[in-house]
Amino acid sequence: MAHSHFSFCFWTTLKEMDKIRVLFVGDIVGAAGRKALKEMLPILKRTKNPELIIVNGENAAGGRGITAAIAKEFYDQGVHGITLGNHTWDNKDIFDFIDKEDRLIRPANYPPGTPGRGFTTVKGANGKELTIVNIQGRTYLPPLDCPFQTIDAILEKQKKKSKCILVDFHAEVTSEKIAMGWHLDGKVSAVLGTHTHVQTRDERILPQGTAYVTDVGMVGARDGVLGMERQAVLQKFKTGLPVRFTADEGKWQFHAAYMELDENTGLATKVELIRQFETEMVWA
Repeated sequence: MAHSHFSFCFWTTLKEMDKIRVLFVGDIVGAAGRKALKEMLPILKRTKNPELIIVNGENAAGGRGITAAIAKEFYDQGVHGITLGNHTWDNKDIFDFIDKEDRLIRPANYPPGTPGRGFTTVKGANGKELTIVNIQGRTYLPPLDCPFQTIDAILEKQKKKSKCILVDFHAEVTSEKIAMGWHLDGKVSAVLGTHTHVQTRDERILPQGTAYVTDVGMVGARDGVLGMERQAVLQKFKTGLPVRFTADEGKWQFHAAYMELDENTGLATKVELIRQFETEMVWA
């Protein structure tokens, strides 16, 4: 009996060793989003114990782009990799550090010669490794190279080196995101949608083992419009006139996806969405 119990514990330990716990945090918008990350990460580290933490940071600097100082702030908090999107170039400081920073990626389907990189492999706790890929959709967004052909070309080379691959698909329309999920089912660990800032409660593991969510949601002010100050957005909709948008600084909301991946197959065994509001926090 003792031998059977030992065998069960040993097998369980081996399975735990083969698992990679990943936390992906949705689009961080402005100071409110950065505050939410700072307050939520210690809690999620304690409750989920992720070995790898990835964030989308394309709106982190006042809602537009990212700076080197903000990227460092994220790394200092335990973030292992940062993805971007269509606001990659909004803060001109990006050109000073994007080529030097191998933990930060922009959409891979920008044309050859564009600064930065579209995918990278990051190392987290316990020596666990994860390849992260950033691609951008083309419907209602600036035209880039085909995201489907781009990801296929990356996987053709990277699959020989990486088992666990997470794709941040930064796209506007749900149909394009869902199509990408089906296209990559069984080929990558996860396809996570970003950009639209509204969490879709359609998390699932597709039939061939890929974790999928149409949009992880955003991290920023809850009472703005997609994290931006709402009066300016209302004026834009009501008048059609040019308006300068700024990130709202009110009470935050936090959205993320937690996943468990099989290190041997590279496929997902669990996907769970996280949704938290500052006004409803119960501090343990």
